Amino acid sequence: MITPEPSELQELVRALHRQATPWQPAGLGSRLSWGPPVAAGSTTVSCGRLRGIVEHSPGDFTVTAQAGTPLVEVQAELAHHGQWLALDWPWGSGPAGEASGSLGGLVARGLAGGLRQRYLGVRDQLIGIELIRADGTRARAGGKVVKNVAGYDLMRLFTGSWGALGLITSVTLRTLPLPPQRRGLWLSGPLEALGQLSGWLLSSSLSPERIDWWRAGPAQGGDTGLLISLASINARTLDEQITCIAAKATPFGIAALPLEPADLDARVAESRGPGPEACDWLLRLAVRPSEAPALLAEAALTGLPVCLSAGSGIGFAWAAADQLPAYRVEALRRSCLGWGGYLTVLRQPAGAQLPAWLDAPSRPMIEAIKRQFDPKQLLARGRLPGVQPPPH
Repeated sequence: MITPEPSELQELVRALHRQATPWQPAGLGSRLSWGPPVAAGSTTVSCGRLRGIVEHSPGDFTVTAQAGTPLVEVQAELAHHGQWLALDWPWGSGPAGEASGSLGGLVARGLAGGLRQRYLGVRDQLIGIELIRADGTRARAGGKVVKNVAGYDLMRLFTGSWGALGLITSVTLRTLPLPPQRRGLWLSGPLEALGQLSGWLLSSSLSPERIDWWRAGPAQGGDTGLLISLASINARTLDEQITCIAAKATPFGIAALPLEPADLDARVAESRGPGPEACDWLLRLAVRPSEAPALLAEAALTGLPVCLSAGSGIGFAWAAADQLPAYRVEALRRSCLGWGGYLTVLRQPAGAQLPAWLDAPSRPMIEAIKRQFDPKQLLARGRLPGVQPPPH
């Protein structure tokens, strides 16, 4: 992996383009093994030396930072001003956001978590971006204020592009005030009853930060339930919401356990998994929200930890190699497709050789965009979201 100085980065990309050398963009390299492997012989170019907050405007609720800046550093700096980025720590981050990766990597993967229930995802909070194209040309889109609409919407195009369109060098995101009060609820009971309560919560006037289906592994008890996070400026408002949800849960035969902030944080941290590369299998699951109980009851997921956002039906499951044979993953993928969703294999044991993702219906358009941004097809060869990668 090459980690050039900021002043050398553009010329390095130009040289790779002139030499027609395949390469892949990277942030801090903490999750390079996720997704399909890039073509053999590709050079990895890291923006790890592009670090630091460029500008923070507390009054405008925006922050601009270089792409190699760790998310944990940005959150710590914003906290001094009573603000935060309303984004989940990426899967595999530690309890305090360790191994959270870089801002550029977060945008490139585009994997939002349970907080999207209230605050939407990464792509919805990105208001400006700067990048280096495959030929070394610098480009930018958006701006530094929330209502800016100038330029092409490259932000959404690059969010979730997995480095296949260019190297992100700087991002501008909107910030929010830190909630002064946060409480939680753990709801446990029969899957069908939890599904009905989840449907009521999603259509109610309440506005939880997260409503996550969460099942721990057998070593942690293996209980399945709904993890609710609530935030407000007023403690009394939270008490009223907790009382309302608990009262609604009782007729369903669901137990409601209130969680203080420390207990809530511990459960949320546990649902992020043991580490970015600590498991042999890491699966990104997606189904229609109404099918979440059926997914959790799927035989292929028996005994595995699963965390799934109730509002989007998107989440993670993970396992060791001896816990999950490849044929069960294939069966699970067919089930997800049948429930109107998909399955992405982010990590898999050596020799499994399952495609990380399948062709999307919009594959022709995706490939046409790729040709416009990368005519020589040098960037992240074999790793274009929506296009099934070739066999290993």
